[in-house]
Amino acid sequence: MKFVFDLDGTICFQGKALSSVIVKALDELTRHGHDVIFASARPIRDLLPVLPTHMHAYPMVGGNGAFVAKDKNIISTVHFEEDVKNQLLTIIEEHDLKYLIDSEWDYAYTGSEDHPIRRNVDPEKRANLIPLASMGTIIKIVLLEIQGAEHQLILDKLSALPVVVHQHGNEAILDISPREIDKWSGLKKLGLEDQSYVAFGNDANDLTMFQHAHTSVMIGSHKELGSFATEQSPADEALIAERLLAFCKQNECMKH
Repeated sequence: MKFVFDLDGTICFQGKALSSVIVKALDELTRHGHDVIFASARPIRDLLPVLPTHMHAYPMVGGNGAFVAKDKNIISTVHFEEDVKNQLLTIIEEHDLKYLIDSEWDYAYTGSEDHPIRRNVDPEKRANLIPLASMGTIIKIVLLEIQGAEHQLILDKLSALPVVVHQHGNEAILDISPREIDKWSGLKKLGLEDQSYVAFGNDANDLTMFQHAHTSVMIGSHKELGSFATEQSPADEALIAERLLAFCKQNECMKH
């Protein structure tokens, strides 16, 4: 069986690397013949630092589906079309918005250095922080520190564009991807089929991968995601690891 894991808030907490208890449980899954896949809002560049080195070659979906990687190579990226990119940049300029913008590998950032999202961006200096003006293709945009009435105004403007927008809990950020890009679209590029995998997630951007999963395990509580979850677990690493080990015990009936 294939197991697909969101990272932040699901098996990775407070931006820290996977804990030893989670790593051991994932290793036990692979030892029993299961495949482990990661699917995150992070670009591939920022997935790697929270994973142990021996998992860097695992299949990955990054940027909520905009990046797909396998065997340490990015095999697919989807960028904003030029006219859409220009309209997004106009919105950013008109409202003087702070942002994290990713190209295929490098990034542009104008948020504060102590913003929680900043510590997760390229901590191992694998990429370059570049001016937005010198960036060619844009794969993903995160708008930061949007407050009050401006939040709804920006949402309204984005709704007129062919893009996918995710909001994460009560954070004052908007996560923007090209149209028809989501985690399920990325998983399909890795060859996954409908109802062929177990999904673990915790937020609205996990919705499509839950809809197509054989079994879906929601970590914590999320109203919208809960409608598609077959199970729920507290955001407790020991309990999550316990559930993974229980899957291992069911190995004979779950293996292909």
